[in-house]
Order: sequence, then structure tokens, then C-alpha cells
Amino acid sequence: MAKQKNVAKGAKSGRFVLGSDRFAKISEVEGIKLTAAMKKRASDARSKGLTAEEHRRAIIRSHSKG
Repeated sequence: MAKQKNVAKGAKSGRFVLGSDRFAKISEVEGIKLTAAMKKRASDARSKGLTAEEHRRAIIRSHSKG
């Protein structure tokens, strides 16, 4: 039998959490390649300890015009 991997699952939300490496692999299958800027933004968000909402705002800010 195949060895099962531990999958992070939020106790309250019941949602699964993907790591950045796994997300990158799934994105490649979908035809999306992470750019250096995207990787840096994610790394900065992790190092600053941003919440998911703050990280989303940073992404939106980087794509907004003006």
C-alpha cells in the first residue's frame, strides 16, 4: 500500500492548505508559471507574517493601475 502523506487541514474551517511548492506544481499543470516577482511577493508576505487578506491586498495593489 502507498504511504499516505499528511495534509494540513484547518480544524475550524475544514479547508485544506497547500504549500507554495505544491501550489506551483498544480499551477504548472494548469499552464500558469510563477514569475520571479510572484515568488518574491509570496516570500515577502511569508516573512512579514501577512494574513491571507493582507496578502491578497498586496497582490491586487501590484496589479492596479495608478
